[in-house]
Amino acid sequence: MDTTRALPHALTGKIALVAGATRGAGRAMAVELGRAGATVYVTGRTTREHTSEVGRTTETIEETAELVTEAGAGAEAGGGQGIAVPTDHLEPEQVEALVERIDREQGRLDILVNDIWGGDVHVEWGKKMWEHDLDKGMRILRLGVETHIVTSRYALPLLVKNPDGLVVEVTDGTEEYNGPNYRKPFYYDLAKSAPLRMARGLAEEVGEYGCTALCLTPGWLRSEFMLDTAFSVSEENWRDGCEQNPHFAISETPTFVGRALVALASDPEVARWNGKSLSSGGLAKEYGFTDVDGSAPDAWRYLTEVDQASKTADVTGYR
Repeated sequence: MDTTRALPHALTGKIALVAGATRGAGRAMAVELGRAGATVYVTGRTTREHTSEVGRTTETIEETAELVTEAGAGAEAGGGQGIAVPTDHLEPEQVEALVERIDREQGRLDILVNDIWGGDVHVEWGKKMWEHDLDKGMRILRLGVETHIVTSRYALPLLVKNPDGLVVEVTDGTEEYNGPNYRKPFYYDLAKSAPLRMARGLAEEVGEYGCTALCLTPGWLRSEFMLDTAFSVSEENWRDGCEQNPHFAISETPTFVGRALVALASDPEVARWNGKSLSSGGLAKEYGFTDVDGSAPDAWRYLTEVDQASKTADVTGYR
């Protein structure tokens, strides 16, 4: 049973902040929270008037908010609403103002999603640590680590005022996968490993307030960038990308991790996951939701058992 569809108003009355919601997983998580009834503040640096260093003009934070509201309206009465707040999460004063606005307008914060990234444009793939441009490497760490710290610093005092708050650190890769595997290059590995540890540390600190912190990762994400830039396909013909890399067959839409988030946020026993590393594919088995095509891809298990084992691409039993 697809639990996200079975409980369309499960999060009505909840207030969420999805930091880094311009596109990809962040956008999808915001939309699915809205579909489930939450009021969602969405942040990012790309607006209809300004483009971030990522350089994509096709997705904006205002559009994300509109999609959230549209999804909420589609859920009939009790649907969610999207509120766009352009924010650079490396600027503490902007984040502080964002949280003050949420407090002023809502008086609470129930769900914090730290999905800020944007570092791919600085990664020099295939270079050793000492070959990689240092300024670009440090920018990667600022975008993938410092932004999360700044956001939690200002948002958590509001979130822990009420029990049952949920903090979600978003990364690429589970603890089981990233632990033994070097996600090269050096700076990328650090940026994607840090949220796993941050979730564990925050779990220790928010737990005494009756709140939960965890780390969530999608699998091989068919984000806008992955589709049109990395594989030159669209969502309609994404399987053509398997001609370039047959293992792309295990990929998933951003909606899949959005449904994973809703399942977690709707779970009255979510505290059992405190400090844990979770994936969309793993949670699908726990909660019974699916991707938009009805499948449930388990990408990280597939990458370990098939891709890394140099086996012929075959997703049978993995989606």
